[in-house]
Amino acid sequence: MGEKLSTKEIILNCELMERRMVLMHNGRLEEYLVERDNSEPKAGDIYLGKIINLDPMLQAAFVDIGAAKNAFLHYSDMLQGYSELAENYKIEARTAIESGKAVQPKKKKSSGTQAESIHIANGITAADIPNIFKPGMMILVQVVKAPISTKGARITTDITIPGRFLVLMPYHTHRNLSSRIESAVERERLKKVISELELPSGMGLICRTVGEGRKSTFFKRDLKLLLDYWYGIEKGMENQKVPKLLFTEPNLVDRTLRDFLTEEIEGIIVDDPGAKEHIVSTMKRIGAAKMARKVQLYKGAVPVFDQYKINQQLKEVFQREVKLPSGGAIVIDETEALIAIDVNSGHSKSTASDQPEFIFKTNLEAAEEISRQLRLRNIGGLVVIDFIDMKIQSHREEVYKTMKKLVKNDRAKTKVLPLSGFGLMEMTRQREHESIKDQIFNCCPYCGGSGLVKSAVTMSAEIQRKLNAVLRNKHNKNIPVRVFMHPDVLARLRNSDASLLEEIEKKHANDLSFRADPALHYEEFRIVDAVTNTELQ
Repeated sequence: MGEKLSTKEIILNCELMERRMVLMHNGRLEEYLVERDNSEPKAGDIYLGKIINLDPMLQAAFVDIGAAKNAFLHYSDMLQGYSELAENYKIEARTAIESGKAVQPKKKKSSGTQAESIHIANGITAADIPNIFKPGMMILVQVVKAPISTKGARITTDITIPGRFLVLMPYHTHRNLSSRIESAVERERLKKVISELELPSGMGLICRTVGEGRKSTFFKRDLKLLLDYWYGIEKGMENQKVPKLLFTEPNLVDRTLRDFLTEEIEGIIVDDPGAKEHIVSTMKRIGAAKMARKVQLYKGAVPVFDQYKINQQLKEVFQREVKLPSGGAIVIDETEALIAIDVNSGHSKSTASDQPEFIFKTNLEAAEEISRQLRLRNIGGLVVIDFIDMKIQSHREEVYKTMKKLVKNDRAKTKVLPLSGFGLMEMTRQREHESIKDQIFNCCPYCGGSGLVKSAVTMSAEIQRKLNAVLRNKHNKNIPVRVFMHPDVLARLRNSDASLLEEIEKKHANDLSFRADPALHYEEFRIVDAVTNTELQ
């Protein structure tokens, strides 16, 4: 098998502990997903949970779904699956007022601090939520954002179940098409197809982009599967033991087929025979028998990710700086508040006359690479990009249009704003899972995630300061003292600072000795009695 890839290919590495998927475009890494076996809630999982408490200040309920941390359910996400409950509450409240058993509340003037007056939906305000939902109440919820860092899962009662061609919405009544289906003729055809599908009352559908060009048979088959899932969820709710997982997102292999398998894919390479068999049988079941012939089992002695030079490209996913073809670079910093991306031009040999064009070209390259890196790293939230300053307005507008176009096909919901007067572009990107960096790495025990440790000069000064304090203690007079430290710090003490240590020794009349201890943290040191080896204070 040659190493040259087709236009678009999916490569799957299936191991016992970890599954990995990459989407390659002309040999270049475009998408990267990792899956490991754990019990953490995943985006798309559906639970029967229990409300633990409601927090009016946060406008949210905390729900036990069986995870380490209670899930977060915002008031605005509570009513969709419980509209009937809300409607009954409104009827009861209206009846009580009309019968004189309750006094209709006066409307309060907005002061900016009265959160209880915030409108939620259909005449319900935040103040009404605690009267509809109570602690201890069972509630059907779906995870929209998996637990990230110290935060619990974000959940909603607005349930959606995605299939290959359709998305089932049990609590909506409308039938829509993906906005990415652009052909007016095809949109009309698909509207007719999905309007003719037999769907239980009160349910809705969305036709996914991959449904473009498909016959009605595919949609009927997909709908039957989705309804079976829903009926299984309803049956699971009959046993009201909570918390309870009622539906879980498919594994990485099945999600790859559901979300990435399109007509553009020219091959699927997988290194596990069982996974290959499953992929082929699934493709035939969903009416993609032609695509099934494109599936290849990789049997090489070299790991599949090495064979296709994927591991080399993955290294840049974890680097702070990513080079651009023109010689410039982007620098990506992830913080708690936002993702900051700086665009640098590098060393340019361009003249003053073509400098604006060079800057424009570099910014366009940066926009393309940034959209790719956001997908690869699965980073999101607020993203602020500092492009190289452009004096020409048409260049600024073109960079904005280019970025909007590049993120259009991102599976995560993304919103882009025009460049500000300072040359900054703000965008938001939805994130449902941990970033790749958070999945792969733990916080450094040396620096605590800062990326910094004290310099040898700083540590030398701290050791000398501590030595003076210890030797001034009357209990430590005239005893031999030994100091243990990291080898790099000792090298500094023995060379650049040797004369200062001699002065300390003369001043306090103590016999001082210094030893390297590679087991010590760079910022740690020990001052002990050289005879008893006890710590000195």
